[in-house]
Amino acid sequence: MEILIPHVADLPVAAAEFVKHIGSRTIFAFHGKMGAGKTTFIKAICRELGVEDVITSPTFAIVNEYTSSITGEPIYHFDFYRIKRIEEVYDMGYEEYFYSGNLCLIEWPELIEDLLPEDAVRVEITEGDDGSRIVRFDV
Repeated sequence: MEILIPHVADLPVAAAEFVKHIGSRTIFAFHGKMGAGKTTFIKAICRELGVEDVITSPTFAIVNEYTSSITGEPIYHFDFYRIKRIEEVYDMGYEEYFYSGNLCLIEWPELIEDLLPEDAVRVEITEGDDGSRIVRFDV
């Protein structure tokens, strides 16, 4: 699947399209260069899922937990950019999150690739020459 985001104003529509294709999958690994828009797109997804909390990048916290006002379920937002040792991920109890059955949105998953569940969905965000973004993932 490919979703084109021509401009930041188009994020809500793109997030709604993405959410339509989540299905029963819970682990989404967002790949892209620094500045590609991973955090921005995840914020839009969370808004589409009814998160009313302030949504921020968990760069220093590693994981933020939000609650969907639609389902009442937690949504976990990870950012592994600052991980220096894989032991840090074990220490935070990543398995409790990844295997909870709740939605996990993961930035910088390449740093913990070996720990991702086999059914994790790879989401690739790339920037076009015109500043647009393209989101690609398997449905």
